[in-house]
Formats: sequence, structure tokens, C-alpha cells
Amino acid sequence: MMYYLHSLSIGAGSEFWRAFNVFQYISFRAVAAALTAFLLSLLLGGRVIRRLISLKLGQPIRTAEEVHKLSELHGGKAGTPTMGGVLILGTVLVASLLWARPDNSVVWLLLFALTACGLLGFWDDYLKVSKKNAAGISERTKLVGQAAVALVVAGFFLTNPALQVQARALYVPFMKGPLLINMGWGAAGFFALVIIGSSNAVNLTDGLDGLAAGCTITTALAYSVLTYVAGNEKIAQYLQLPYYDFAGELSVVCMALVGASFGFLWFNCHPAKVFMGDTGSLAIGGFFGVVAICCKQELLLVVVGGVFVLEALSVLIQRSWFKFTRKMYGEGRRVFLMSPIHHHFELKGWKENTVIVRFWILSVMCALLGLATLKLR
Repeated sequence: MMYYLHSLSIGAGSEFWRAFNVFQYISFRAVAAALTAFLLSLLLGGRVIRRLISLKLGQPIRTAEEVHKLSELHGGKAGTPTMGGVLILGTVLVASLLWARPDNSVVWLLLFALTACGLLGFWDDYLKVSKKNAAGISERTKLVGQAAVALVVAGFFLTNPALQVQARALYVPFMKGPLLINMGWGAAGFFALVIIGSSNAVNLTDGLDGLAAGCTITTALAYSVLTYVAGNEKIAQYLQLPYYDFAGELSVVCMALVGASFGFLWFNCHPAKVFMGDTGSLAIGGFFGVVAICCKQELLLVVVGGVFVLEALSVLIQRSWFKFTRKMYGEGRRVFLMSPIHHHFELKGWKENTVIVRFWILSVMCALLGLATLKLR
């Protein structure tokens, strides 16, 4: 919406009107989107928290029978309002609608994915709160919802003659050209894997105060750079990256998520006054999966979002090893004291703040490593 203000500078005779020319630049609008989302979060955060408390939408904490010693560490968090992800979603949507170009169809695709995954998470949170347990919707239902979002994204790219050729290619970090030129309709399955994996990985990371929000900031910052580069023909050619003329505008939405996450972290830092819940974590994860597809940096998400990947792998390893040893030896054995892995370190004696800050540091390093691949091709 604000983009069109640059038209006031066309043919303007005074310096005042020529100043509106700045609204056409993606870099300016990206920073403005981040500031807008951040300020809106600060302005509305307290009201959202009070509303969640009045509705008695408190986070259910798993019992000692379920998590043993961890219940002693997290018992004080019972009743902290959840579904705070509505604050992130709301401020990202408002900032994006204000500052991103409304004639860019991929912006709308990204906002659709964010909203759809957020609604799926909201349903999950609502069931947890209403039933006062940590069950929520079934894993199968969650996967079906995420797969439906992936199907829409795949249909957008694979049925568009102008996009389908490059969309079906598979690009790998450190390589100049695509590893596979044409994945065919297998690209739809690949997109589903990226979106479902990313959505669930962020969801698993959201277990400590501010952990997921902090890692979201670094990952979104990295993808704001990657989308800007992918949408700039000269830079993309110089760095030998796939070019999409629409991709640059996605950096505005990525920066809106950065600002919203900073604003949410204001209230979510330890000790948290609100949790994002699945409303926020599933939405953010789905967002990263879709934005990675939109700039053809899907596999790079494994590097940039390294902390999310680590969390998801720890759960996969723990479950697989437990099932294997139970079948082989009659009783399940564990690799970690508890998964996701941030709980393992808590049970090892690390303070919650120590785990959070160290994982943030890892997330920054992963983002920097991912950006470094731009020159290592």
C-alpha cells in the first residue's frame, strides 16, 4: 500500500514531493515493515496478554508422570497464557500489507501459508487449553493440514508456465548450477517435505522462553537477504543464484517477521509472560518452508535453520532408537535424557537462560554460514 506513495514524486518540482521516491525501494520498505511490526507488538502485546488471561487460555504443563524431573523445572510456567502467536501473525500481516507491493502474487502466497499454518496451530492450542492437557490435535491431522498448504504452494509454482521450469529444479548450496534440472511432479513431494519438516521443526524448538523467537529472528534475517538477492537480477547473476523477479519483495515480509519476533520476544523472554504456542510456531515454520521454496534455497534452510534441524533430529533419533531397542531388548533405551535436545541440556544441569542464549548463538552462526555459501559456489 505505502509503495504507491512513490508516484507522488513523479514529475515533482519540490524536494518535499521528490522525497516520496524512497517508497519504491525494497530496502527502505523492508526496514519500515520491521519497525512497524515491532512497534505494533509493543503497543498491542500487553493488551493481547491480558485478553488471553481473561479468556483463561493458560498453557497446560505435562505432569510429573510424563516428564519426571522436568516438571519440577517448568512447574511454575503452568497457567502462563499461550496462543501468543496471534500477536506475531497479526503484526506481520499488518506490516506486510502496509509495506509490501500488493500486486505481487507471491507475497499473498506467503501470507496465505503463514495464516493457514497459524490457524492449524490455533486449533491445536485451543484443544490443549479446552481439554487442559498437552494432547491437542492428532499428528495425522496436523500432517494433513500442512500437506494441504504444501499442495497449494506446489500448484502455484508447478502449474504456472513462467515458473514451473525453475521450480522443478533442485539447487544445492555450494554448487553453481542445479543438481537436478527437472524433478517433475516429484517437486510437489519435495515442497511438502520442506514445508512439513520446517513447520514441525520450529514447533519442536518452542519449548523454552524465547528460544524459538530468537532463532526465528536470525533465520528470517538471513532469508531477507537471500530473497533480496534472488530478486535482484544483477546480484543474482553475479553470485550465480537462481533469479525470480518477484522474490525481492519477500524480503519485506521476512523483515516484518523479524520485527514481530523482536516485539514478541519483549514479552516472551525469560520469565515469559506469554507463549507463542502452536499458533506461532507452526505458522513460522510453514513461513520458512514457503519462503525457501520461493527463492529456490530449500536445502540451504537446513543450514540457516540449523538449530531447528538439530531439535527435530534429536526427536527423530530418540524415537527411532527407543523403538529399535524396545524391539531388540524388550525395553526402550534413550540417546538423550529427553528430547527435544534443549530439554536434554536442562536435565544435564544447564540453567534455562544458558540453554536459550547458547542456542541463539548457534542460530546466529548457522545464519552466517548459510549466507557465506553465497560466495562459495
